[in-house]
Amino acid sequence: MPEVVKFKAFCLERYKYAHNMSGREVFNLFLKYGVMDYLSSFYDVLRTFGDRYIVQDIDEFIAERQTA
Repeated sequence: MPEVVKFKAFCLERYKYAHNMSGREVFNLFLKYGVMDYLSSFYDVLRTFGDRYIVQDIDEFIAERQTA
């Protein structure tokens, strides 16, 4: 389980830098749209991809929830 926590922190940091946001902004965004749960659920698959793909995937995940 600690690996999942590390992965979530990695994703948060990469997203933060990719979008020039603060850690608090990203964390709140992730909570609002369920990104943390998504990252846990798909950890085994997502951890095999690079950071650019992960950021793009998170963007798509959030966009789908914003229009729903």
